[in-house]
Amino acid sequence: MSIRNLDYLFKPKSIAVIGASKRAKSVGAVLSHNLLNAGFDGPVMPVNPRETSIESTLAYGSVDDLPMAPDLAVICTPPATVPGLISELTERGTRAAVVVTAGFGEGGSEEGKRLMQQTLDAARPTLTRIVGPNCLGIMVPHLGINASFSHINPLPGNLAFVTQSGAVATAVIDWATNRDIGFSHVVSLGDMGDVDFGDLLDYLVLDPNTRGILMYIESVTDARKFMSAGRAAARAKPVIVIKSGRNEAAAKAAASHTGALAGSDEVYDAAFRRAGMLRVYDLDELFDAVETLAMGLKLQGDRLAIVTNGGGIGVLATESLVDAGGSVAEIAPVTAEKLNAVLPPTWSHGNPIDIIGDATGKRYSDALDIVLEDPNQDAVLVLNCPAAVADSLEAAHALIENLKRKGRVPVLTSWVGAGAAVEARRMFAVNHIPTYETPGKAARAVMHMVHYKRNQELLLQTPPSIPDTFQPDTARASKLILEALDEGRIWLTEPEAKAVLDAYGIPVVATRSVATPDEAAQAAAEIGKPVALKILSTELTHKSDVGGVRLNLVTPDAVREAAEAMLETVGHLAPGAKIDGFTVQEMAHMPGAHELIVGIADDRLFGPILLFGQGGTAVEVIKDKAISLPPLNMVLAYEMMKRTRVWKLLQGYRSRPKSDLDAIAMTLVKMSQLVCDLSSVEELDINPLFASEKGVLALDARIKIRQPLVGAQAPRLAIRPYPKRLEKMVTLRDGRSFFLRPIRPEDEPMIQDMLAHSTENDIRLRFFTPLKQLTHEVAARMSQIDYHREMALVAEAPTPDGETSPGGSKTLFGVVRISADPDNEKAEYAVMVRSDLKGMGLGYLLMGEIIEYAKDRGLQEIFGEVLRENTTMLKMCEELGFKRTNDPDDPGIVHVQVKLADLRQATTAAA
Repeated sequence: MSIRNLDYLFKPKSIAVIGASKRAKSVGAVLSHNLLNAGFDGPVMPVNPRETSIESTLAYGSVDDLPMAPDLAVICTPPATVPGLISELTERGTRAAVVVTAGFGEGGSEEGKRLMQQTLDAARPTLTRIVGPNCLGIMVPHLGINASFSHINPLPGNLAFVTQSGAVATAVIDWATNRDIGFSHVVSLGDMGDVDFGDLLDYLVLDPNTRGILMYIESVTDARKFMSAGRAAARAKPVIVIKSGRNEAAAKAAASHTGALAGSDEVYDAAFRRAGMLRVYDLDELFDAVETLAMGLKLQGDRLAIVTNGGGIGVLATESLVDAGGSVAEIAPVTAEKLNAVLPPTWSHGNPIDIIGDATGKRYSDALDIVLEDPNQDAVLVLNCPAAVADSLEAAHALIENLKRKGRVPVLTSWVGAGAAVEARRMFAVNHIPTYETPGKAARAVMHMVHYKRNQELLLQTPPSIPDTFQPDTARASKLILEALDEGRIWLTEPEAKAVLDAYGIPVVATRSVATPDEAAQAAAEIGKPVALKILSTELTHKSDVGGVRLNLVTPDAVREAAEAMLETVGHLAPGAKIDGFTVQEMAHMPGAHELIVGIADDRLFGPILLFGQGGTAVEVIKDKAISLPPLNMVLAYEMMKRTRVWKLLQGYRSRPKSDLDAIAMTLVKMSQLVCDLSSVEELDINPLFASEKGVLALDARIKIRQPLVGAQAPRLAIRPYPKRLEKMVTLRDGRSFFLRPIRPEDEPMIQDMLAHSTENDIRLRFFTPLKQLTHEVAARMSQIDYHREMALVAEAPTPDGETSPGGSKTLFGVVRISADPDNEKAEYAVMVRSDLKGMGLGYLLMGEIIEYAKDRGLQEIFGEVLRENTTMLKMCEELGFKRTNDPDDPGIVHVQVKLADLRQATTAAA
């Protein structure tokens, strides 16, 4: 479930408190007091069989005694009573409950788990939503709802705070109240038996009273739902996250380098980044970040210019910025010349721009005017420290008046101190100018904006198309894996692992398998060049650790001797390990190559993850790596690479040329496709992957395998990948064929091209407004969809020779899409056909295909809005079974909808 019935939780018309009490400082007493005194405009009905009234409010003996069915029930009775209470409440018509009570298996109790399941079973028939158990409760200040045992009522505001921890909730409320920060909602989720973070993200993104969403996360339950909801929410509002457990002491033991390097917290970090969220690390930073982002400043980069009346605080700001990954702007010569004309000769002549301690408001204003025109800066931080020879308030006032004339420009301030600085910060806040108590906080705020912008851009960047030459041989790779599984193995041999990589177009070193030292010598003689010799065993995953690798062996005799010695060494260091023989391969010759690692591991919650970093035998010591969630495109692959230290080395230095970055990124994309296609791959390492200006080469590989996942196990990826199964060729009634496929992020240019070949009137009928072309943001949003909630099918021209591959001219002639609600019940449709193909039946065909997809997906209804003058669309909808209703607010719009169950029945009857 998702947002279904959550209005009963957050907008109830009546509330019952089951377990209300008069006993001082009991949970029931505090809950009752908070609900009865928060200003809720509706009946609050205490339930307690031993009390006549609670705080002068009539109490009821049982749920049956209530005069009406409460929309919301708040329960704080013993755990054993809760399943029965939920059953009674649902029979009365209650559709939401907050279970404050603990004791539902959070300590591993089997009895508690049984009670939790009974509670959920009681709620399921009526889709009654449950927050908790083991939670603080919920608060909706602007409606006067405080269904919690918090010690204080939060102030009303426009921030939503969602947390698993009740203790963190009360701490945040206390902290925020002291700073006049208010909330639209405060929700303590507790053990998340039902309502979870994904549900709340879906609900709050639609809430008009919520400007930003703050979350304290200990764990996530449904990764795919969380990622879908998070990506949708982060496109619309700032979503800022604190995740506890960063320094988890006990990491999951893993056989591969990738598994050992990929810590749980780093996977969460990758998920937050991919969803477009901003991660912070303490409560102070949380509220600083949301206030900064709420100001709406737009930065183009991370280059900061600093204007200050004190050199020391300028240096502190610089150090904080650089430590956080930002850049100090290089002031342009023309800027320096202009500053010379308005500043004392003793100014710093560099950045930070020290305008000297006696700086007046006019000097601040003049310097800011000049610095804002500098092409090398992305933002300006203005600092002030108290001085006996200058008036801090006068400087603040001058800055405010200056910025009022300029509008929204990227300027942040920090007036340091506790005297006049307090009033200055208040003045800045009133005028919506970002202001911070210290230079360090201000520098951190700049990086909040930078990181948030980068995460948002990743949601909208249009990647280049993947070359049509990349056509993986999935069948060959699957056959190799299934044969190994039939033998009872969980590890592929090195030659088998390299064969799988070769099937996905990843260059590998040709490798021969031999059984004896003599056969190894013979293979070396046939190769005729220096070779590498490795032990062959499915039980030894790190061969070099047991002396199982010898390099640069020049003669066959040297290979034979090395093989014999290797058997002895491995037998001593790994007694009992089954030895299958040796592998012999020509020594890879790639001068100046960097050693990289590329890998796949399986996270317990988020499923498959990808790892990239600096490789070699010291990989776990260096720990230079980046983690991402598949699927990847070229843009995401480059972003992943840039998060590592080895990225700078790959750019080239001194006499070492720049590596082929596209080849490295493409390798990551190929690995991403591999993990999307082959659920039987559990772990994979390429270490090392050589990378130079000539390309990439996999020297060593190992793959851990398992039985292919089916049924409920199959949707293992946190982000649903491209649904290739929907690709097909379709033919119109005139015999013309098109390649029908799901839309891809790289289709944005083709969408723009389709509009360029359509008439202005056709575009107006589709978008309800005259358009010449779509903005990048709109077109990117149309092509970068979440396949878990949306689907768009495009009709693409086939290849010139009529083949059915998805290559060819890359021209789109039609697009149809549906966007489902979070509950997967209803979906809104839209369709458009290029003007020169109208009347050929393509629009009708596209609508038929998307309707069939919606049926398979289990949707119940498709609906849309059509301009009344669009008679062609209205006629097609009528023929497809849609019903029409008029829009009561706009006579020019017609609502159309079709119940898919009706279409199924009609199809069955016709058959």
